[in-house]
Order: sequence, then structure tokens, then C-alpha cells
Amino acid sequence: MKNQKIRLLVGILCLMTSNSFGQQQINLPDKLQNNQIEAVNRMITLYEDHPGAVEMNAKNEDGLGILQDIEFEKGIIEVELLGENKPGRSFIGIAFNIQNDQTYEAIYFRPFNFVAKEQIRKDHMVQYIFHPDYTWKKLREERTGEFENEITDPPNPNDWFKAVIHITDEKVTVSINSRPDPVLAVDRLTLSKSNKIGIWTGFGSSGRFRNLVLRME
Repeated sequence: MKNQKIRLLVGILCLMTSNSFGQQQINLPDKLQNNQIEAVNRMITLYEDHPGAVEMNAKNEDGLGILQDIEFEKGIIEVELLGENKPGRSFIGIAFNIQNDQTYEAIYFRPFNFVAKEQIRKDHMVQYIFHPDYTWKKLREERTGEFENEITDPPNPNDWFKAVIHITDEKVTVSINSRPDPVLAVDRLTLSKSNKIGIWTGFGSSGRFRNLVLRME
């Protein structure tokens, strides 16, 4: 009986260890202060209004904050994002499968479209891209509506919201704020693989990021 209890406790401990082994809670301010975020075409600073968050400034062209000493190829990314209600000036998200400064996949949001009245703008709330081959413009022109989508009952564009991005070998699925139904589900546009991941903002956009969690599969 005693041996059975010991085996049961060991089994529970092993299960708990295996469940938590593949999860990483990333403290972005710590990474920044330890020079473990490589900024590409951006300045990244602590976000003073919210301890636990970092901020990317706005510049022309896209910007990256590549996380150093972090490996992620597939699984689930959870992150809280804060953009702005500035039409054409708030593109914020996560880049993954980063091959180099110019080659990567990304999921991003256009918070200014969260309050859009025109259907054509509502359809552009969340976006998948693979740079440099498949920009949003190329995808919109050649495969209209396949890689971007409307969000039903979208968040306030000036508030934090949570994005949950599930990446497999072939697909990317996105949901927000712990809602069960995805807001976007797409086939990936590349077979290339990299374990680099980072925060991302688009042309002319600043962005704020916190509570990043990675669950590897």
C-alpha cells in the first residue's frame, strides 16, 4: 500500500513537471533590461504607465523586437496588446518563424478598424502575412479575404486585449480574449522553419506588449 502511494505521488509529480516544462512566461521588461530583445527599425523601452509592459515607438517601415535566448517553433502564443485608434497608424502583433530581419511570418491587428463602420474596413481587423513574399497588399489583391478577417464584437481599440495564436506545421489559428471561436484560421504560406519569435509593429505604428506566454508543442 505504501509503495502504491509512492508510485502515485511520483506519477503526479512527473505529470505536473511535463505539463509545465513546455510553458514559458516571458517577462518582457526583464528581457529588455538584460539586452535580450534585438530591436529592428524601432526603439523599445519600458512602458511607464504599466509595469510589466514594453513599448515600441513609431517609425516608417515595419519593426521587430526579436527575443533572444527563446526558442519557439510551434505551439500556442498568448500575449496582451495595446494599440491605438489611429486610422492607418496602428498595426500591432507577433512575428514568428523569423529567418532574418526581412523574412518572417506574423499575425497582427488593426485596432483602428475595431470601430469601423464600413464593411470593407471591418474585414481588415486581423491579418496573417509572410514577408517578404506575401505582404498584406499582395494577399489582399490576389487572395482577397483569405488571410484577414473581421472580429465579431471587437475590443475597444484603446484598451489592452489578449491574442491567442496557435501555430502548427501547416496552420495558424487566432482567437482573442479567451473566446472559444477563432477570429482567423489560415494555412501557412511557407515550409521554412525557424525558432525565432518577436514582437512586431507595422508602418508608422507604435505598440505596447505584456504578459507573453509560450506553450511549445
